[in-house]
Amino acid sequence: MQEKYSFSQIEPKWQERWVESKAYKTEEISSKPKYYALAMFPYPSGDLHMGHVRNYSIADVIARYKRMQGYNVLHPIGWDSFGLPAENAAIKHQTPPADWTWKNIANMRRQLKEMGISYDWDREMATCHPGYYKWTQWIFIEFYKHGLVYKKKAAVNWCPSCSTVLANEQVVDGGCERCDTIVTKKILEQWFFKITDYADILLEDLDKLPGWPEKVKTMQRNWIGRSEGVEVSFPLDERPEKISVYTTRVDTLFGVSYVVLAPEHPLVTELVSGTEYEADVSAFIKKMQGLNEIARTSTDAEKEGLFIGSYCLNPLSGKKVPIWIANYVLLEYGTGAVMGVPAHDERDFEFATKYNLPIRSVIVPAGSAPDQALEGAFTGKGIMVNSDSFDGLDSNEGLERIADEAERRGLGQRKVNFRLRDWLISRQRYWGTPIPIIYCESCGTIPVPEEQLPVLLPADVVFKAGENPLATSASFTETTCPQCGGVARRETDTMDTFVCSSWYFLRYTDPRNTEAPFTKSAVDQWMNVDQYVGGVEHAILHLLYARFFTKALRDLGHVKADEPFQNLLTQGMVCMDGAKMSKSKGNVVSPEVIIGNYGADTARLFILFAAPPERDLEWSDQGVEGCYRFLNRVWRLVAQYEPIIKETLNHPASSKGQTDHWASLDAISKDMRRHTHMAIRHVTIDIGTRNNFNTAISTVMEWVNALYIYKEQPTADAAVGREAVEAILLLLAPFAPHITEELWMEIGHTESIHKQAWPVVDEAALVQDEVTVVLQVNGKVRDRIIVPADTTKAELEKMVLTQPKVLEFTEGKSIVKMITIPGKLVNIVVR
Repeated sequence: MQEKYSFSQIEPKWQERWVESKAYKTEEISSKPKYYALAMFPYPSGDLHMGHVRNYSIADVIARYKRMQGYNVLHPIGWDSFGLPAENAAIKHQTPPADWTWKNIANMRRQLKEMGISYDWDREMATCHPGYYKWTQWIFIEFYKHGLVYKKKAAVNWCPSCSTVLANEQVVDGGCERCDTIVTKKILEQWFFKITDYADILLEDLDKLPGWPEKVKTMQRNWIGRSEGVEVSFPLDERPEKISVYTTRVDTLFGVSYVVLAPEHPLVTELVSGTEYEADVSAFIKKMQGLNEIARTSTDAEKEGLFIGSYCLNPLSGKKVPIWIANYVLLEYGTGAVMGVPAHDERDFEFATKYNLPIRSVIVPAGSAPDQALEGAFTGKGIMVNSDSFDGLDSNEGLERIADEAERRGLGQRKVNFRLRDWLISRQRYWGTPIPIIYCESCGTIPVPEEQLPVLLPADVVFKAGENPLATSASFTETTCPQCGGVARRETDTMDTFVCSSWYFLRYTDPRNTEAPFTKSAVDQWMNVDQYVGGVEHAILHLLYARFFTKALRDLGHVKADEPFQNLLTQGMVCMDGAKMSKSKGNVVSPEVIIGNYGADTARLFILFAAPPERDLEWSDQGVEGCYRFLNRVWRLVAQYEPIIKETLNHPASSKGQTDHWASLDAISKDMRRHTHMAIRHVTIDIGTRNNFNTAISTVMEWVNALYIYKEQPTADAAVGREAVEAILLLLAPFAPHITEELWMEIGHTESIHKQAWPVVDEAALVQDEVTVVLQVNGKVRDRIIVPADTTKAELEKMVLTQPKVLEFTEGKSIVKMITIPGKLVNIVVR
């Protein structure tokens, strides 16, 4: 055995052997219980960063641990490979997006193999491969056939820099999540998925996910935003139309002093056409088109509005109510109209005060005068006033009574509303899945027949700023109608890349299937994912969309699972000097540099030891060096025990002989065995139950130190040492797979350590013959004694009263009481 730990020789050797032997290939047919461990797949940007190292190391520890526990583990990898960066790189470097993407995939694949991640590489796939996106298109058509896809003209988020539409979830603080350019609004015909059909079940089924972080479930609940209210109709004055308003506070209906329409509301242009208000309103509408949703609705934004010269009628009181337009009302939210109740809404109070609109109080705190002056909006519950026949009612009762009255008179109806909007999937870019739709003048909108899938991306496109590249390809756009054979054209939008990542975990179960996206038997065998690992930044986008896809495919009979991910671990960021590592901040540490200087096992060990997985991790060069030194200590320890272990391997004891041997150990060796089996228990709980990898590693480090001390004892037992060393290697194997594989073979084993069973705690080893009891007088420690572990309370108290140091502090005093915890402590209270 080499004296020195040489990671540069060991790691490539084992990586090559694992690949050649397909060591981590998933068993297609197995009697073992299944376990699906999955980390969110990466975008192939070209190089792994430390966030990747952390993400994939966490998932790999879980996968390796579960294999050793006897599970048939599915642990696949792939590439979320469509998207804007590849297209932007193509424009910048005059390189086809496919070439840029596949080159990056090759490099990142090499890096992942250098990390020793135990993937089943036979299941690798990329979303940009026609063999994958064919089935993304197939799912689109399935949804289309069942009414879950539609196209409509809508005001959409437009990124001028990326020249494409963004979903609401992709607008962060008013800017594009990719390039930070301020997002504007644009009217376009776009494709949508009807995720709102699943709003209720997406909300309800969050209760089925106890293995998810509560903060992620809260984020999804808030995004879905369920509310119960009443949709009320306000008739226009002297016109037949009505304005529908959704409100959760119908109890304030008598306090409405104005109604606000979204500037884009179709009624606005009708009402101002040919009037003195037309020019000002048109200018206001144009101004709003240049602002994004965040800028208009932010609580910090100044509320701006304009009276449009028309009135509607309060449905209950019949009073005329002026109609305004304002920046804070959006057409795509609710009905595009809100009722202004300034006495009971802070935003409305601010708006009414600014524009000198009436403020009518219709709810007051219990015991207050009906005409009490208002200094601000009263938003709580109370007693109804100035509300006709509803005066004097508790506002909770009044809310129900007014809702009943509105429904009885046909003026409104109870309704459940959601903040969630349908998922806009159209993108005016090239590097994405083409939407499989054909337009024919005779036949209309036709989905591409399944036998003609995939609709392939063409190569003859031109990349120009502000222009959809697919529209420049005649070979792509010009086609024939699959129904009548006439001249037709293809849809030139591609799908949002989140569509591709909303079902990839299903494809892994059957990745080489050319006849279907997956067989139902394969997907039902593996789903749902037992442990999913990824960043909390995907809480709303990817995780919500994946849940929607799973439920929709379930309803269409393709999968059995209700939810895609049973357990979710959201790891923290990797930071340096308190800031997230990023190229823009110049604080990036390259994984390749760390692996080159210290080895992959050191990189993995540090990234898992430095912080609990859900917390942000502060980078430390000293911490990396410390983990490297620890692995060297393990190497030297095993080297010293190697001859002893090989000897005992050649002369194994019978189980009875082993039991007799353990019983005959002296106190020092029994204590070492107890340390070994306590460590096995702690590490097993930390990995298998708590995902506390940092404390698991810490336990092993303390254990190694204890074994070094034990080795120097004159009565050190060879069998105890062997058991401890083998257990150390087995428990370290998921964290540091290369060095443990090498050392396992060096001490005489012939089968991979990663195929061994996880160590089991010997409960008998945890039983202590003797314990140390702390002796206190009036709460202060005065002595310690070692006693048999089975000493009774009475025996212990009798023994304590004979100890010299106890007598020293109790002599001449009265003993008030004795507080005794057998095996741990006796406290004598005196005065």
